Amino acid sequence: MALLAAAVAAYHLVKTAGLVANARSFPVLATPPRVTPRTRPAGGPSPDTRPGGDPSAGTLPRLAREPGTGGAGAAGRLPRTSLLVPARDEAARLPSTLPGLLAQPADEILVLDDGSSDGTADVVRGFADPRLRLLTGAPRPEGWIGKNWACHQLAAAATGDLLVYLDADVTLRPGALDAVWTQVRRQRADVFSVFPRQETGTLGERLLVPLIDENLLGFLPHQLLDLPIPAAAVANGQLLAFRRAAYDRLGGHAAVAGEIVEDLALARLARRTGLKLGLALGGDLVSTRMYDGYRSTVRGTGKSMRAAHGGSDVLLAASAAWHLAAYTLPWLRWRHGAAWRLAAVLGLAERVVSNAKTGRGAYAEAALVPFTAPAALPVYALALRRTAVWKGRRYR
Repeated sequence: MALLAAAVAAYHLVKTAGLVANARSFPVLATPPRVTPRTRPAGGPSPDTRPGGDPSAGTLPRLAREPGTGGAGAAGRLPRTSLLVPARDEAARLPSTLPGLLAQPADEILVLDDGSSDGTADVVRGFADPRLRLLTGAPRPEGWIGKNWACHQLAAAATGDLLVYLDADVTLRPGALDAVWTQVRRQRADVFSVFPRQETGTLGERLLVPLIDENLLGFLPHQLLDLPIPAAAVANGQLLAFRRAAYDRLGGHAAVAGEIVEDLALARLARRTGLKLGLALGGDLVSTRMYDGYRSTVRGTGKSMRAAHGGSDVLLAASAAWHLAAYTLPWLRWRHGAAWRLAAVLGLAERVVSNAKTGRGAYAEAALVPFTAPAALPVYALALRRTAVWKGRRYR
């Protein structure tokens, strides 16, 4: 047990060091310091004319932009931009997220109804803005994952030079799109993604969702994005932006038609193609609440867990065992040596640093850390079943 204690303590020292380093260097979206009156693009945005809507939504101030770095938007201007939202059974979320999209200086906002059965299309039709278009998804061809097929159709309909894919549960605050473009230019990115601030509302979510940020910041130094190694590539489909030329060069979503974790597949393809990746945290400008409780969190994270472990049952089982050894066992072994106590305390510190960097706060969540590994066991179990079920569709 002494050897295991030393290994666990060493693991936490490395992860804590990574978190602290990333807390200093990892980019976070921020509004530029200067603002100018917002000029409405041709045809929009119009005031929010929904019943009970905010009539000022179309006249929010627009952020000034900095000089560009070449290519589209070379003078610092936001290029023609398409916001693209694949939506399947999102009637409950879109009323709260669409206003944030409409407040951005995008030229068009396309929402594709991907076979919804809950009135998603009716929700979209209830918003009055000439830039907003509702598309009806075509039947999914053999070999395509549903979201990838929806994104492919959205790209075919889009007219922008900058394509920004957003999940339907992502909330943008005024200035978010300008901040994204600022980082795209600053990082000279062809493919750029944002990790939104993760919002949680239940105990089950708080147990598992913060692990997303903690693992990103603990094990992915931002500098790794510059390495010419596909395995070091990462992206996040919750907000994933492409320069149009880069998207076409990749082959678009058709190139990853059957991939469940399409964002990671696109990032690795971009790296192999020689394209530049960029990444930032959402800060106060981009946030999301992906799930509504423990069960939905398990289902949602379980569908991508297998791909994250390379499809290996051995790696999944080893990961589950290590998770327990690194985060739960130190508390059970507290009285059995300084190494265990150090590991236990560092596990709490990791959550505090991660929550501080992402802007989540919620520092009391650190008290849940010893229970995250047992709570994650159903996630590993789902991944070991080799079949993912999401929104009524089954994938292998």
